[in-house]
Amino acid sequence: MADYRGRYLQLVEEPPQVSGIESGERLLAAAVQRAQHAWGERLIAAYALGSLAHGGFSAASDVDVGLVLSDPLERQDAERVRGLSSSIAASRQPFSDRLSVFWGSVATLSGASQGGRFPPLDRLDLKQYGRLLAGRDVRDALPAPTQEELVIAAAEFALSRLATDDVIAKLKDPEAVTRSDPKTLTKLVLFPVRFLFTARTGAVGRNQAAVNHFAAGPERPASRLARMALAWRDAPPKPSDRNAVAALARGLLPLYREFLLDHEPRLREYGRPDLVEAFQKWRLRLQP
Repeated sequence: MADYRGRYLQLVEEPPQVSGIESGERLLAAAVQRAQHAWGERLIAAYALGSLAHGGFSAASDVDVGLVLSDPLERQDAERVRGLSSSIAASRQPFSDRLSVFWGSVATLSGASQGGRFPPLDRLDLKQYGRLLAGRDVRDALPAPTQEELVIAAAEFALSRLATDDVIAKLKDPEAVTRSDPKTLTKLVLFPVRFLFTARTGAVGRNQAAVNHFAAGPERPASRLARMALAWRDAPPKPSDRNAVAALARGLLPLYREFLLDHEPRLREYGRPDLVEAFQKWRLRLQP
C-alpha cells in the first residue's frame, strides 16, 4: 500500500513531461491569443514560421510567428507588438525568451507601402512554408522576394550578427565556440550554411536541407562540421569534447571563407560595392 501511495503521489506532484515541439506550439498559441486580443478584427492572419512550420524544431530553435494586419498599419501597431513580446517573455513559459514576431500588412509585404517587420528571408519562409494558425490565408496575394533581396538581406544580417569583434574572436578560438550555449554554437556554424543554400537555390534555408546541399560531393572539413552541427542541435557537445574542438578548428574558418567568397561576386553583381568591401574586410579579419 505504501509503495502504491508513493507512486500515486509522485504522479500527482510531477507534471507530465512536455516535448519541445509541444512547448513551442503552446507558446505560438499564447502569442496568437494575445494578438487577437490586441488587434481584434484587424488581425487578418497569424502564421507559424521557422522550424515549427517546416520541421526540424529542437531545443536550440527559436519560435517564430508572423502576423498580417489590415491596411493601413497604424502608429500604435509597433507598440502593440512590443507589448505582445514583453507579455510572452514575462510568462516564463518554455521558449518564451525565443519568440520572434514578424508583422506587417498585405501592402507592406508586397512592397506597396512601408512599415512592419518582415525581412526578405522571413517573407520567403512565409510564402513557402507559413502554417496558418488563425484567420484566412493571404499568401497567394503576396509576391515572393527576389533573389537579389534575399542575398542582400542575408549579407546585411551576417555583417550585423557574425562580423562583430567579439564573434570574430570567438570564430578563431574553437574552444571558445565549444563552450558556447547550444543555440549560439549551432547558429555560428549553420547560419553561413543556410545563407549559401538560399543564395544557390532560392529556397528557405531549412537546416537539414541546407546541410544536405552543402555536404553533397567530396568530404571536406567544412561539410563534416556542418553535419556535426546539425546533430548538436539535439545533442550538443560538452565543452571538453575534443572531437568537437578539432572539427571546429579544421572546418569553421574554411566554411566562413567559402560563404564570403561566394557572396562577394553576387553583391558586386547587385550593385552593392559597400557590402563587397565589408565582406572583403571581414574575410581579412578572419585570417589566422
